[in-house]
Amino acid sequence: MSVRVLPDFLVNQIAAGEVVERPASVVKELVENALDAGADQILIDVVDGGRTLISVIDNGSGMSKEDLLNSILRHATSKLPENDLSNISFMGFRGEALPSIASVSHMFIDTHNGKTRNGWQLNADTGEIKPSDWESGTRIQVKNLFSKTPARLKFLHSDHAELLAVLETVKRLAVARPDVGFVLNNKWFFQKDSELKERAICIMGEDARDNLITINKRSSSSDMHLYGFISKPTLRRASSIDQYLFVNGRPVKDKILVSALRAAYMDVMHAREFPLCALYLDLPTSNVDVNVSPAKTEVHFLEPNHVRSFIIKSLREALSETLVEDTANQMLKHINNFGSSKRPSVNDFVINFNSPEESEEETDNSTEFDFSDFETTVLKALNPDEFVADLPLGRVIGQLNNKYILAENKDGFVIVDQHAAHERITYEKLRTKTIKKQPLLSPIIITLRKEDVIAVLSIADEINESGLQLEQFGDNAIAIFEKPADWDLDWEKCLHEIAEEVRSNGHSVKIKEKLHLKLANYACHHSVRAGQKLNYEQMDALLRDIERTEHGSECNHGRPVYKIIPISDLDVMFERK
Repeated sequence: MSVRVLPDFLVNQIAAGEVVERPASVVKELVENALDAGADQILIDVVDGGRTLISVIDNGSGMSKEDLLNSILRHATSKLPENDLSNISFMGFRGEALPSIASVSHMFIDTHNGKTRNGWQLNADTGEIKPSDWESGTRIQVKNLFSKTPARLKFLHSDHAELLAVLETVKRLAVARPDVGFVLNNKWFFQKDSELKERAICIMGEDARDNLITINKRSSSSDMHLYGFISKPTLRRASSIDQYLFVNGRPVKDKILVSALRAAYMDVMHAREFPLCALYLDLPTSNVDVNVSPAKTEVHFLEPNHVRSFIIKSLREALSETLVEDTANQMLKHINNFGSSKRPSVNDFVINFNSPEESEEETDNSTEFDFSDFETTVLKALNPDEFVADLPLGRVIGQLNNKYILAENKDGFVIVDQHAAHERITYEKLRTKTIKKQPLLSPIIITLRKEDVIAVLSIADEINESGLQLEQFGDNAIAIFEKPADWDLDWEKCLHEIAEEVRSNGHSVKIKEKLHLKLANYACHHSVRAGQKLNYEQMDALLRDIERTEHGSECNHGRPVYKIIPISDLDVMFERK
């Protein structure tokens, strides 16, 4: 097979496959160009999630007629004045964005640099350029994205999902540049010249206002500066959606930074929870390579271990200082009360044994047993003549500390965790039961951020399959008109978590898992509790039910439901063998 040179249109479309993944990619490239042009106010509009139209208007320096013509040529850029890839101080530098976008859409550019009588308009399809009445800055319109490569249209998500991705892109750029104003679809406003903390709160949500820790650390050699904000351990998310990381002002998704953030919180936050952050790392451009991916979201550090150690140390110091401050009053209270506190004694750690037919009055904790009472009550409940040897969990003989059911089967001694057993029984009954929907006379109105509303609506069909019927209620709310019957859940919290997951992952493969988790929590909260006294009939019914329950040997949290101690083991314990 001979080697041939590919035609320009195909080369551009291949480049577009690397640079233009979805409408959000186009917005990212165009907004970065606007920032590099010195704009301090940027207006973004998308129609149909960006499929039909993407418009970016900026008040930057604009372009001359010659620059406009060159702007759609491959590898044409104004951002490497010294031709030095080791010293990149601009958002963009490849010169591939505009020709790549033009190769898969219909693109029009209006621009005016203020140095000529009129502006200019370029039709990227034909290369035609003509005078324009555009007054200042630049407007780029991208129409019918992927119309020239229709096969790629089927890989786009719903309009809501694509708009959500555009919003996340704009938010990351807005956190990177609090001095610049951004407006998206005349609905999301980020005022220019904002304080860094106010911009972070605007992006993350009002709950972050009183829960952010200020970071301002320099390395010992002063070659690195880490600043910004991280959340207190008490404020966390179900996903990494509100983690914003920047290297020399560039939004990045870097494994070194993410792992350092996780390591810093290791001792104060559950592994499946995520802190919030807006962290900025500045270091010499010669120590970081940004020319490693077409999307410019990844970087390579010259000394990654040095960077990671510096970040972990800086964040742990800040967390430690905050934790000491937050807990000082509580510790002082404990110290002051220590002298008057009751000393623990053996009586605080006793076994409370309740026989099956014991009265419902509260028993007195004691280490002394009345064995005559034990004999009359336990043996009365356990009729040897009615003992059925083939019952897996045997017959009830008592309750220990209002927490464990004691039983005897043909093999030995059985100990059952009453809460874990009932939890598994309740969970399996709910799980296998057809979801019954309950129409609501008055809808439940859940107030969310605009982006969260879009996220929830993007998977509305899946949510409806799980028993929830919901619709949009204005820009900032969701109305629930139908819910699973007998489900008394915190729907506001549930929708917030669902929105965070969709915004983070771009899809909803875990939506049913989240609802199953709610089901498990429901089972947990509506089951027999540890510490609850049960009579003989209740304990026996519990054992019989768990014998018939699928996965009855462990609860839905993975803890064991029962343990069986063989007679042979008991004989060994008491040195009978």
